[in-house]
Amino acid sequence: MGEPGAVGIHLLASAASAAVRCTPACPTWTASSVRAAPRRTLVRREPLLRVSGRGRTMVLTFDDGPDPRYTPDILDTLAEYDVRAMFFVCGEMVAGGRRLLARMADEGHVVGNHTWSHPLLTRLTRRQIRSQMERTSDAIEDAYGERPEWFRAPYGAWNRAALEIGAELGMEPLAWTVDTLDWTTPGARSIANRVERGAAPGVVVLAHDAGGDRSQSVRALRRYLPELLDSGYHVTVPRRHYA
Repeated sequence: MGEPGAVGIHLLASAASAAVRCTPACPTWTASSVRAAPRRTLVRREPLLRVSGRGRTMVLTFDDGPDPRYTPDILDTLAEYDVRAMFFVCGEMVAGGRRLLARMADEGHVVGNHTWSHPLLTRLTRRQIRSQMERTSDAIEDAYGERPEWFRAPYGAWNRAALEIGAELGMEPLAWTVDTLDWTTPGARSIANRVERGAAPGVVVLAHDAGGDRSQSVRALRRYLPELLDSGYHVTVPRRHYA
């Protein structure tokens, strides 16, 4: 079975991803704030690629949702095995999925920022990037109850501006280690095989619960999740550590 809650996890980037302090200093959180101000966050040169925890820890992530056609089935499977996952949501999808984000909060899942409309950030101005991220964080806070502490660039296309703005908004950039390629609809068995072959301590798995027909992703999760648990993996979510 999965662990019942978040565990302390140290985050790993590549050796080249040295971090510097966000400047100017990010504002501190106060209980009286209308919107909770972000905590101090490092500006990284590259996104985090994997996690490091005790034992055989893995993280499952689902992008582009929530989608009422597929997200509920994914949540049902996770609940069946008492597993927590991460959902990187798009702001424009949140309006029709507020109940799903509330359910994610109730069941202990982590919701991250995947921009408002899934654009290629490397083609946007800094002002446009900030709007994409900030509007999404506001929508997440309204539906989920907390501002996101993680973000992921659409298409995995990161640049310095996105990393800096994400840090200013109090978010860590999280990429992935294993891509299920479920967006190519290769079949549920193929998706499950990629996860099972790529399983290793610290792995972050990328899958999708929206953005097209994700019925194969739903069926694949039912295959590989019990296999991971039977193999001794702790499928859980990361928890931020603040200085």
